[in-house]
Amino acid sequence: MRIPFLANWLHRDETQQGAVGLAAALADDPEGIGELFAECEMLRAQAWAEGLELDQTPASLEALDQLMPRWRRDPEAVPWLGNDAGFYLGTVIVRTVPGTGWQVRPDRQPVIRLASGRELNVIESGVSWAMTGSPELSQAYAEASES
Repeated sequence: MRIPFLANWLHRDETQQGAVGLAAALADDPEGIGELFAECEMLRAQAWAEGLELDQTPASLEALDQLMPRWRRDPEAVPWLGNDAGFYLGTVIVRTVPGTGWQVRPDRQPVIRLASGRELNVIESGVSWAMTGSPELSQAYAEASES
């Protein structure tokens, strides 16, 4: 995949670090960053193994909520899968809920900014989902789409 911002981001001024660098990359190429966030390779592989194709729709979030959480047997995999789940949740929100977009907080945490101005920490929601099953991804989506 060709991601146009990547060359510029990799060769940025070394004084740009952390959130500033990611925020600048997001401002320069929001679609490219969105595509990068949407990859979610580990989550896609887990879903694929269960016969589920992630098509970036709210229905796919409901289907993910129904998967047997076999990944919980591997405590090292849970945080990674949770990050992927959060990025996937954010991707579905950004692509289907008008007025939403990715933002980067000063602590380098990517969040979704809803049309209302409220921030939604989808990564935190994804990690919690991977660890405990709560909140359900579909429920987090429903709350975001109502805001």
